[in-house]
Amino acid sequence: MVGGVEDEEKWLAEGIAGIQHNAFFMRRALDSDNLRDVLKYSALMLSELRTSKLSPQKYYDLYMRAFDELRQLEMFFRDESRHGVPVMDLYELVQHAGNILPRMYLLCTVGSVCIKSKEAPSKDILKDLVEMCRGVQHPVRGLFLRSYLAQLSRDKLPDVGSEYEGDANTVMDAVEFVLQNFSEMNKLWVRMQHQGPGTVRQKQEKERNELRDLVGKNLHVLSQIEGVDLEMYKETVLPKVLEQVVNCKDELAQYYLMECIIQVFPDEYHLQTLETLLGACTQLMPTVDTKIVLTQLMDRLSNYAASSPDVLPEFLQVEAFAKLSNAIGKVIDAQLDMPILGAMTLYVSLLTFTLRVHPDRLDYVDQVLGACVAKLSSIPKLEDSRATKQVVALLSAPLEKYNDIVTALTLSNYPRIMDHLDDGTNKTMGMLIIQSIMKNDSCISTADKVEVLFELINGLIKDLDGTSTDELDEEDFQEEQNSVARLIHMLYNEEPEEMLKIICVVRKHIMTGGPRRLPFTVPPLVFSALRLVRQLQCQDGDIAGEEVPATPRKIFRILNQTIEAFSSVPCPELALRLYLQCAEAANDCDLEPVAYEFFTQAFILYEEEIADSKAQITAIHLIIGTLQRMHVFGVENRDTLTHKATGYSARLLKKPDQCRAVYACSHLFWVDDPDGIKDGERVLLCLKRALRIANAAQQMANAARGSNGPVTLFVEILNKYIYFFEKGNPQITPSAIQSLIELINTELQSDNGNATTPSDPFFMSTLRYIRFQKQKGGLMGEKYDPIRL
Repeated sequence: MVGGVEDEEKWLAEGIAGIQHNAFFMRRALDSDNLRDVLKYSALMLSELRTSKLSPQKYYDLYMRAFDELRQLEMFFRDESRHGVPVMDLYELVQHAGNILPRMYLLCTVGSVCIKSKEAPSKDILKDLVEMCRGVQHPVRGLFLRSYLAQLSRDKLPDVGSEYEGDANTVMDAVEFVLQNFSEMNKLWVRMQHQGPGTVRQKQEKERNELRDLVGKNLHVLSQIEGVDLEMYKETVLPKVLEQVVNCKDELAQYYLMECIIQVFPDEYHLQTLETLLGACTQLMPTVDTKIVLTQLMDRLSNYAASSPDVLPEFLQVEAFAKLSNAIGKVIDAQLDMPILGAMTLYVSLLTFTLRVHPDRLDYVDQVLGACVAKLSSIPKLEDSRATKQVVALLSAPLEKYNDIVTALTLSNYPRIMDHLDDGTNKTMGMLIIQSIMKNDSCISTADKVEVLFELINGLIKDLDGTSTDELDEEDFQEEQNSVARLIHMLYNEEPEEMLKIICVVRKHIMTGGPRRLPFTVPPLVFSALRLVRQLQCQDGDIAGEEVPATPRKIFRILNQTIEAFSSVPCPELALRLYLQCAEAANDCDLEPVAYEFFTQAFILYEEEIADSKAQITAIHLIIGTLQRMHVFGVENRDTLTHKATGYSARLLKKPDQCRAVYACSHLFWVDDPDGIKDGERVLLCLKRALRIANAAQQMANAARGSNGPVTLFVEILNKYIYFFEKGNPQITPSAIQSLIELINTELQSDNGNATTPSDPFFMSTLRYIRFQKQKGGLMGEKYDPIRL
């Protein structure tokens, strides 16, 4: 009976003292070669191991003290010249020890010497010893005694190549000895749970765990016997070990011993005996955590398959996948109360095994996913975070293995599993899918696969189950939507008809994203469609070809509808930019009505939606810049649009902004290419109008601050005069430039002669340029010659 910690320490100290005391006299007897006293004091020393007061851990400390002394005793018994008794007679003599426990330790020690001397067949000695050890039935004392026997006999087994093999000794004798010792030790170990009252069950389990390695070492010894080939393992070793495991009906023993079998025996043996091993798993106690046993087995087999391609035919030969899949199904069906985490763990291991052994069998992969769907069908959404991680691992495995999302998209059960994930995990999985596509530079090239893909990443595209984007972290939200935007650019097919289908599928999905998502996802869709338009721009775009699946006109209609819906988000500045991009693409396709419509929509947005003055400045300059590059418009349409642009420019809030927008409009009437418009009078009108506005801005500055403001606007207009003068506009004369230079000088002088105003360096640089052109000579020098600085 085990007492308290202090009592146990006292009992251990007393036991060690007894061993040391008797060992002292034993060593003296050894020194004098007195066999009688050696046997007397060694038996007294070993009697200390009869205690039942110590826990297994403390008993081990006591055992190791005695073990050290027994090594010296064994050396004495080996030397017959010292004790003068033949070894076989000595074997008979020690059996007369008074108590069975000292007698058995002495018998094992002398038995080891007998085997070493080869005076008797080792199998007879081993069989005798393993049978006689049954005389000690106390679990702890019996386990340590048999552990001592296993330790002494380990290097004396009749194994292949061993000095003890031959004559009457065979490998089978060694196997039978170890198996019998294992069987007896396991019985003692299991019996421990029935000792003492039920109230100390937890303590008993702890003590049994401390002793389990003593039992497991037998299996390790079996795995080290060279003569145990596959045939012997299959026919003898494994069946007998599993018989003991199954019949013991003990949860702890079954779990530990199955774990030992998987760990100590070779992988190729497991593969060739897979059916037997899996059959035993289904016969274990319901409380045994079979999923860990099966997971360890599959992990070992997976690593074995990954070690060399040469072993893969063995897996095919034994139909490993079918057997494992069937066993897992039986275990899950048998354990109705198995948590979802356990089932998902098994499926992850099975899928890992499948991807390593049968990477080309997508039907096997889909079968595993289908089994997972069936298990998840009883619950609408996963709530166990650990089970969710296993499902993410399950879904990530095909992505990592194939490095190609296209392969995963062919798995029919893949999206069905994602339906059971909560919204947060659905987004996480969606991000993993997109990252896989980006990492491997995968191109999704069919509308059907795009449809499946966007169903998989649905959580990133729209709100699920009533969740609001307002609840999301802004930084995370932007990262998600930027990832979706990058994904859209990875969707491409060289066939225009299929590409148009892809664009329509993407549009269908992203337009459900809500006002916060559309600014991220609509622009890449628009540019993807415009890329297709560029590809088709060699076509005439005639609407008579309506039966043709993909034409620029059709694409522009889709884009117009998309941006129109998007402009109500509201995000008018971005919508205006997209309209202008589409207008420019329509210009390249020579579709004047389409381009005009896009410009009309841009102007409507400008009038009705863009109220911020800074946004208006940016928008009007974008309109002017795009309109200047347009060549498709006839005179009437161009005049209408340029009139609108100049009108809006003159109505900006601040005079300097008006001035800059108006002189920018001058470029609308002078396009520097052979076929471009060149209306010098209207250029001059714009510049004069800008000059008037600049003068008004100067007067307002004088009225507000009592001094003239900077002359930057005048200098900017001067540079525009010089630009058109060099381009050959006949309305821009040297005298006009001369007058403007004098005006700027006057403004500078009237400001108290201050030469440090911000406009001075700009004006000085402009004058240096004029001097350079005058000095350069040639035709340009002659043009500048009338200008006096």
